[in-house]
Amino acid sequence: MGDRDILTEDQPTEVPPEKPVGRWARLGRFIRPRRRWCLGTRLVVTATTGWLLFVVVHLLVSGRTSLWAPLDLMPPFMFVAVPVLVLVVAPLARPIRWRVISVLVFTLVLGAGRSGINVATLWYTPPPAPPGAITVVTWNTEFWDQDWRTSDGNRYSPDFYDYLREMDADVYLLSEYLYVDTSAGDMMTSKWTADMALRIDKLPELRREFPGYQVATSGELITLSRLPIVGERGLDITRWLPDDQKAVPEVMRDWPTSYTVETLRTDIQVNGTVVSFYNTQINQPPIEWRLYDGEARDSNQYAHSRREASYRALRTDIEANDHPVMLGGDLNTTPAMGMLRLLPEKLVDHTRALPSLYPVTYLAGVGELWRIDWVLTTPDLLVHRYEMPGSAGLSDHRPQQTVLSVGH
Repeated sequence: MGDRDILTEDQPTEVPPEKPVGRWARLGRFIRPRRRWCLGTRLVVTATTGWLLFVVVHLLVSGRTSLWAPLDLMPPFMFVAVPVLVLVVAPLARPIRWRVISVLVFTLVLGAGRSGINVATLWYTPPPAPPGAITVVTWNTEFWDQDWRTSDGNRYSPDFYDYLREMDADVYLLSEYLYVDTSAGDMMTSKWTADMALRIDKLPELRREFPGYQVATSGELITLSRLPIVGERGLDITRWLPDDQKAVPEVMRDWPTSYTVETLRTDIQVNGTVVSFYNTQINQPPIEWRLYDGEARDSNQYAHSRREASYRALRTDIEANDHPVMLGGDLNTTPAMGMLRLLPEKLVDHTRALPSLYPVTYLAGVGELWRIDWVLTTPDLLVHRYEMPGSAGLSDHRPQQTVLSVGH
């Protein structure tokens, strides 16, 4: 080994200085995996990201466009169930499991308010009812006493009035005060259309079955009260409808309020105070999922416009009303639907008084996954009991039974 070799070995090797790492390059290193993710990690990340995007978009657009309406029909508990299920498998994403878990917890908190889960029932106890408290029942009767599911559709339930009387309410707010013409189509397979509605007059029966009660009606809504009725009127939604929906359809000209009214306001004297009871059944939500079809999109837009008009009519009337207010009935709106934002801000939701952790009212006795019936009041009405008993096979909706009093 020569001198030149010795000099070469002893000479220090120069290491080129590292290039400075910019902010975006450091962020890229954080996001990009150091090695290829396994299939389990990729699936968990995809599910987490997809659900976060769904919840964010839902909060932004639900109730504002009919295009989102088919997704609005999802059972509300899914806003909790989906992130919880993904949290169970989150450990599969081992390289980034803590980041995934953080995102899932954030998404769970973000959507929990739309889930319909009544956590407050675990600690809330309604105040005891004072003397003079009244019982109010709200119920979608599903075509009054008609047993339309029978072979000929023309049988009538002999238990209907017995069931109503058993609830012993001072005020009944009842909807679907009509019959359906089963000869116009098979209700099990066809869509409900306006020409299937049959107007009914049950006042002689009601006076016999409910002696001492006063009656108010408008459109398909009827209110019974053993307390004095001092005023009544239907809320006309025509003002808020788009121009192409303002005219009453030809098939409804002989019963125009069945088209123009979806809420009946009845002012009732309660222990010296006039209380306004709003009996409502808002148009069903858009149900067409075939958004590639123009006719389906038009049908969804029609339903969305009517629903928005009803909510605006309610909001306008209640905000101008100085009386204590109770709004009860079939809003056809789940806790997940953004249409609830149109309710007057001064109304109080009394869900916490319900004894159920997940209150449901629709498809009673069949497959109850949705709550679409509500009771809300102004703060000067106190709710002492709030229950949703079974419908005894008479309707696809549970009734809502409430004990309330006028506060001071």
